[in-house]
Formats: sequence, structure tokens, C-alpha cells
Amino acid sequence: MEPPRAKKSRRGAQRTRDPGHPAPVPASAAVEAPRFESTPAVLGGESRGQEAGADGGVDRISGLPDAILGEIVSLLSTKEAARTQMLATRWRHVWRAAPLVLDGIDLAAKDLPAGVEILRAADEALAGVVSLILAAHPGPARRFCIPPRHLHDRPAAVDAWLRSQALDNLEELDFCDYWQLRPFPPAPPPASAFRFSDTLRVATFSKCKLMDRSVEGLQFPHLKQLALEDVSISEGSLHAMISSCPALECLLLNHSFGFSCVRISSSSLRSIGLGASRCGNQIQLREFIIIDAPCLERLLFLRQSVAVNVSVIRAPKLETLGCLTVINLTTAVRNVKILAVAPWPINLDMAIDLLKCFPCLEKLYIKSFISGEMNRWHRKHRQFIKCFDIRLKTIVLELYRGIRSQVNFASFFLLNASKLELMTLAVENRADNDAFFAEQYRVLQMEKRASRSARLHFRTERCNRAVHVIHVRDLAVANPFECRCWH
Repeated sequence: MEPPRAKKSRRGAQRTRDPGHPAPVPASAAVEAPRFESTPAVLGGESRGQEAGADGGVDRISGLPDAILGEIVSLLSTKEAARTQMLATRWRHVWRAAPLVLDGIDLAAKDLPAGVEILRAADEALAGVVSLILAAHPGPARRFCIPPRHLHDRPAAVDAWLRSQALDNLEELDFCDYWQLRPFPPAPPPASAFRFSDTLRVATFSKCKLMDRSVEGLQFPHLKQLALEDVSISEGSLHAMISSCPALECLLLNHSFGFSCVRISSSSLRSIGLGASRCGNQIQLREFIIIDAPCLERLLFLRQSVAVNVSVIRAPKLETLGCLTVINLTTAVRNVKILAVAPWPINLDMAIDLLKCFPCLEKLYIKSFISGEMNRWHRKHRQFIKCFDIRLKTIVLELYRGIRSQVNFASFFLLNASKLELMTLAVENRADNDAFFAEQYRVLQMEKRASRSARLHFRTERCNRAVHVIHVRDLAVANPFECRCWH
């Protein structure tokens, strides 16, 4: 039941318009104007100036200061943030006072039937909504995100949006499209996209073309996260852009082209994500060199369809590495603690070589099939077991089926890793799961495990991601190999 005060406010809003509070954004700008009902007893108890509903509940949220309400609204999706104006007169001005978060992907229609004309009509409707929101909000803005196809389809409209006063002091600019509904040729963003260079904290450019004249001379003093995905950019402009970001912490280069070699010298970078693919006749990445990155902690390789030669000259804090398909090291790398590998297939000899290369390894993720070799180890690796301190605490094995070679592989670590805390086996969902799990517990000799605190966990959900990086912000996650698909 709606508290009496909220009802009174709504009726009053229908009769008159408070000159101190502008009218709500049109329903089309919020995509839908649903009916709202206040939530009873959000925090419980009573509050001065708040009226209790018939059930004794108290609306305490509305009694919070405007600054806190604005922060709450800015954390909502674009739709829900605009809808808060419909709650009551008390809320009507909060959306306009809060930093604008305009996410075109959140506003876009979902599950549309196939058809070019239908998709074009949906994009036209989205463009209209974006224009309405920018006209209704005075700014400043925190985030502006639209699919990059609008750069090609309606460049004049995008330019007008970016020049809007509502986007002044923008902190996050995002031309991204996680669901490409139709192909389109890459187009350059307008010059107005770079008017925020002094205030941007996060920038994502995807499926577009960055011209030399656009990025020449730019400085991004506060930019912390930069993503270039499916972007055409010259080698000189790429290096100039990275060098112009003295505070850069996360860099995502995914399937971009126009350059063959990247050299990284950065005192601020903490995470790098790299993906390379065939680009037809375009110049594509062949060599990636980290010359000096004193703060680099994570170097992640996304799905790659071409070979890239990676060299690390100086990265003393590098602790997380993967997902590697080829490892060619002649000296031990002691600071790496988290490693993911995806050679096809892998055997126990290769895994032991990994431990020798990374002697301080604590978490190992094997994202590929364990080979059909028997992986016998009791005699072959007796000396290694006697002399080497296996520090692994977490092991994740994908595509586990319980065949003899896999059992031998897994039991090697269970019976010899004295610091092991958790082994996760990713298995197919079977009708006889319980019986299969019990059998594996027996054949893996869990009662003889080297670490009495070690646990065996079976995961039936299938995850196809070797590295869980979708947005550049994911590079800041401490462990990007831990599956978060079902969290």
C-alpha cells in the first residue's frame, strides 16, 4: 500500500506544477513510465518529518540529504534513474541534480526480431530517447555510452549529443557494442568526442577509426582506463595516445589493427589486456614489448587467432599472467602467483615445467583438455617431488571427464601439494552426478591428500571464457580467471 503522503504528492503533481521543480522527463525518454509504489519500512523505525503508512512502515530514504539521494540515483540504470521522478515531488529534482549516467545499451530494445528495417527503426527510437534525455538534464555527466554504429548512421546527431551542455565534465565515454546487431563500416568519432580529454577517467572506443589528426596533441591527464576494441589506429597515434595518459592504470587492446608493434613504458599501468586476430589486408599486431612497467600486476591474453611475440623486459610486480598457449622461458619468474594456460592439450610434464618456470605460483587455471597420455609420475618425477616446494593453493581443471590420464594428473597435485586448499574440476552435467563425484573422490585418493585442508569441488556449469574480461573495468579485478558468469 502506498503511504498517504506519497499519494498526496502524486495528486498534487497532477493538479499543479511546482515552479521550483521542472516537470519530469517525458515518458519516452525513460522508455517506459511504470507505476511506482514506495517501499515500506526500508530501514525500520520512525523518522522526524516522515509519515508512516497504514502498515506502520516509514519512508526513510526520502529523508536523506539530496547529495546522498543523487549518488543513489546515479548508481541506477538509465531507465530506473529517470523513473525516480515519478515517485513523488520530493524526488522530482533529484535526477536532474545527480550526475547524468546515460547508457544507450541499457535503453536499447532487447530481443528484437531479425530484419534490417526493424533494427534501423529501433536505433532511430533510441536516438530520439538520447536526445530527449540530454535536453532534459542540465549536467554534469558521469557516463555516456552509445553503440558505435551511430557514428556511421547519424554522425551529425552524435556530434550534437557530444556538444550538449549536459555532458560537460564527462568522466566516462563509451562507444561499445557488446551485441553487434548488424555489420557497419568503421567511422571516426567527431572532434567533439575529445573535448572531454581533461575530465575523462574511462574511455572505450570500439568498431571505429581513430584518425591521426584527431588524437594528435591530445592529453588525458586523469584517464585511468582506456580500451581500443576493433579500432583502426596507426602505430604512431597509438603510442602517442598511451603516452598522453600519465595516470593510466588499465589498457585493453582487443582485435585492433593498423599497427604491428606496441612498446609499453608506463609508470602507472597496472593491468593490460591483449587480443589479436586476423584483419584481412590490414596491418596487424605481431610484437608486444613491455620495456618498463614498474607497477604492472596483470598481463592478460584474450582470444587470439594470430601469433604475437610478447617480451617482458621489466615488470617487477607482475603477479597474474595468462591465458597463455605457448611458454618459452629460460629463467624462473618468481613474482608470478596466478597463471592460466590453454595449450591444446596439456600433460603433466608440461605442468611440472610450468612450476619450474613459476616457482611461487599459488593459483593455476588449466583451460584446456588434459592429454590422453597416462601421466604416470611416481617414478618419473620422484626427484622433483623430493626437492621442489609446490606452493599451489588453488587449481582449476577444465573439461574433466575422469579418464585415467586426468585422474593421474589431478592426483599428482592432491598427493604432493602440501599447501593446496581447493581443487575445482569442471565436468559435464550427468544424470549420475552423485555417483560420479563419489567415485572421483575415491580414485583421486582424497583420504591421502598432502594437505588435510584441501577440498575437492565439482563445477557443472560450462564456461567458455578463458579470461573474464568484457569491459576495460574488468582488468581491475584481482583474479580475471575466476568464473563470474553465475555470480
